[in-house]
Amino acid sequence: MDATDARVLIDYIYWMRDRILESVERLPAHEFLSAKAVTTRDLRATLVHELDVEWSWRERLRDGEFPDSQDLNPDDYMTLSVLRAHWRSDEEKMRAWAESLTDDALAVKPPNEKSPQALWYYVMHLVAHAMQQFSDAATLLSLTGHSPGELGFLEFADTRHSSDIEAVGE
Repeated sequence: MDATDARVLIDYIYWMRDRILESVERLPAHEFLSAKAVTTRDLRATLVHELDVEWSWRERLRDGEFPDSQDLNPDDYMTLSVLRAHWRSDEEKMRAWAESLTDDALAVKPPNEKSPQALWYYVMHLVAHAMQQFSDAATLLSLTGHSPGELGFLEFADTRHSSDIEAVGE
């Protein structure tokens, strides 16, 4: 994996997130706050957990250790707008970190990591984790009649390709 590939995969995470959040916007507020869980967590807790993992792993990979603070608490996100604002702020930091990645950095083990895997394995872990959490969120949304539609990588790639073609044609 090179640095350009890593940035595409980070784009994919946020494309999935945006599709999920668009579906959450159509939910009544009580559905967002519902503790119903047919997967590991309820909808709000699933989304907060994904944000938490993106933030904490990025910080660990950037600084060499997990942040000292505790996990993000779903009860601190009583509305979608609060969650969305925090996620947008965190996205800026993630994208800045992704822009700083080089091919050489992706090919070596991050500092302070015990396992021998190169940094690109951790980037792939972030993507795989996001895919799982957003799939869980999609299941929960689908059960309420608000499916986000397909979240597959090729759907993302087709959307991205279509946007590139439209931008060239303007």
